[in-house]
Amino acid sequence: MRDTIAAIATAVGGGVGIVRLSGPQALSVAGQVFRPLDAAKRPERMPGYTGAFGRVYRGQELLDEAVLFVYHAPHSYTGEDVAELCCHGGEFVLSQVLAAVVAAGARPAEAGEYTRRALMNGRMTLTEAESVIDILAAQNSQSLRAALGAMEGALHREVMAAADTLTDCCAHISAWIDYPEEDVEEVSAPVLLGQLAGVEQTLARLEQSWQQGRLVRQGISTAIIGSANVGKSTLMNLLSGRERSIVTAIPGTTRDIVEESVRLGDLVLRLQDTAGLRESEDPVEQLGVERSRRALQQCDLVLAVFDESRPLTPEEREWLPQLSGRAAVAVFNKQDLPAALTPREKEEIAAFVPCAVAVSAAAGTGLEALTEAIRQTVGLAHFDPAAAVIANARQLECVTAARRSLGEGIAALHAGETLDAVSVCLEQAADALLTLTGRRASAEAIDKVFEQFCVGK
Repeated sequence: MRDTIAAIATAVGGGVGIVRLSGPQALSVAGQVFRPLDAAKRPERMPGYTGAFGRVYRGQELLDEAVLFVYHAPHSYTGEDVAELCCHGGEFVLSQVLAAVVAAGARPAEAGEYTRRALMNGRMTLTEAESVIDILAAQNSQSLRAALGAMEGALHREVMAAADTLTDCCAHISAWIDYPEEDVEEVSAPVLLGQLAGVEQTLARLEQSWQQGRLVRQGISTAIIGSANVGKSTLMNLLSGRERSIVTAIPGTTRDIVEESVRLGDLVLRLQDTAGLRESEDPVEQLGVERSRRALQQCDLVLAVFDESRPLTPEEREWLPQLSGRAAVAVFNKQDLPAALTPREKEEIAAFVPCAVAVSAAAGTGLEALTEAIRQTVGLAHFDPAAAVIANARQLECVTAARRSLGEGIAALHAGETLDAVSVCLEQAADALLTLTGRRASAEAIDKVFEQFCVGK
């Protein structure tokens, strides 16, 4: 924290690149390499939130023209003095400017060190720091809004409210037990149970938000499955907007899984076009079919494609039961051809896959209905990105541990255990929540969070 750090803070190759310095000597180091056109605008004398145009030098060697922006502690991203040299974005020129500021007294920043300093200087909480990763990785409007909600502190506020309730309960129990001579209100089991029930509901909702949040952030792993020649590859090409899969009238064209990430409205689908589920003598096609079956078991969503221009086949009746209880949509394809799939056969399908849509992948119709069906099936129809959402496995582990300890405390209270025993469980639950927010996180846990950051952020 006593060092002044420097790094290239932008992707290399753009029109503009930024070399960012942060630390106690940030302005003086910048002053050694930056010469403003207006000599009065030395970095050390510039007010915060102001900029100056000039040139960057290494000794007497001109490196680039640049605009310098200055931020004074604590009113910066890191909470320290910060100087940003906005140069041209070429890889070589940025590397030369970075080398110049390092030679002037800064050291290269480590991965995530700017955000880590913001955390250590109280500029953000651990959950807000983690949201920075999600903002950088956002693939759609929902994931971006969810990450921004976390950056604004939605998760932190909800978790801290639950932790505060548990801490207050423990304090009341402790005061009642330790100071019987004082005028402390008696601990009422029904009142205490009511308070704990409210916390339990909060933790249960947060735990459930993990699955929705994962689908929004990472995309929905989607397997397009079906028998041969029902139009799986045509649907894949329609969704991806290009000829990603080979389409022919010959059964067994798709031998391996073809993968593509696509945006469908505000959803991101990680599509897998699979080999047709059928018996084959071809050993290569057999490997493709086996991979299709594995994809079917591992995906978040199944798009089960049926050819509405032909009756249900024995092969389809064989694999249909595998979709029971799965997040799946029956896609009745080839609406541009005369229908041959009977209402009774559709009822057979509906017994295993209640949600169905009609499309013509060849004609490009039915996409809106398919998008809405997917949103409903994976539980994102009512997803609120502004609400508190669990963003990663570390946060989920903390919430799960807190809920488990809370459950033990509630059970102990129902069983008539001593209030001391109940209090121990509640303290463990509160500790898990404070670990989530970073208030009691170990150095190792914080290190693990910042391992995911790039240099410059």
